[in-house]
Amino acid sequence: MPCIIECGDPPPATLDRTVDALDERGFDPRDAASRDHAARWLARLGRNREFLGDLMIDRLAEQHADESADAGYGPQAIMLSKPRGGYFLRANLWPASNDHACRTSGAQAFVYDLPHDHNFDFLTVGYFGPGYISDYYEYDYRAVAGWRGEKAGLRFVERSILSPGRMLHYRAHRDVHRQLPPASLSVSLNIVAADPACGWFDQYAFDLRADCVRRVLNPGSTEAFLRIAVGLGGAEAIDLAERFGRSHPSDRLRLACFEARAGLAASQQAADEIWREAERSGSRLVAAEARLRRAASAPSAGSNADRPAGPSKRADA
Repeated sequence: MPCIIECGDPPPATLDRTVDALDERGFDPRDAASRDHAARWLARLGRNREFLGDLMIDRLAEQHADESADAGYGPQAIMLSKPRGGYFLRANLWPASNDHACRTSGAQAFVYDLPHDHNFDFLTVGYFGPGYISDYYEYDYRAVAGWRGEKAGLRFVERSILSPGRMLHYRAHRDVHRQLPPASLSVSLNIVAADPACGWFDQYAFDLRADCVRRVLNPGSTEAFLRIAVGLGGAEAIDLAERFGRSHPSDRLRLACFEARAGLAASQQAADEIWREAERSGSRLVAAEARLRRAASAPSAGSNADRPAGPSKRADA
């Protein structure tokens, strides 16, 4: 589960002073001294009971004065600083299940009951309210290729609450949690590691009952651009998809290349040939997904030779 960090009862700090202190050293979660320095300042900010309410009032006033202003709001997140020095600060709002926001938007809008990992490290501290509940698991990211239905090897650790003042370090690609709504509206504060490279690493949703990967949660913009380009039918785009499908460093993008090409195929047989090519790609992820696609499109009485076997360590086995 996430690492518990004990920070004692430090004096409160303003948001500006916290940002200045973090700017001095940045935030590198791989370095214990850097992590602990950031945690101390997040704990100090968490002890400031007025800053967030004042900030929200100020930003609402600014929004009224200039509707085009970027106030940094999301459906449940308030940006407290822009990405800088390898980090950014935010506050997350966690409504209770009977709160209006949760009833109207649904639990999915707040990532409740969706077991998932993260492709970035972050520190979090309970700031307001009783705190959300989490079932915590761990797994070995390096052992998982990421195809749908792949065994994840999740290991349950515990259920606990992010109570006020509790500080946790969520570790990228290791800690998995299933969040449940708090008893009443709660708020957490985060310091998030902002590494541009993390977008190339997958973040997964899991099926706890089957102990398997359910889907990828972070498809990248490059995938969307490639699908659109191939969908428009340009020869250069198709050629690029063929080359990326064979050798791009990102398995997820390679899979998107085969999906885009198969979507343009003139017949089911032509699409099947593309997926046969994908099975021989040398990527465990692409090969396993190709077998799933071919199985889904094969007649129910098709020959056993065309039925997918589970992916082996060799993608072309």
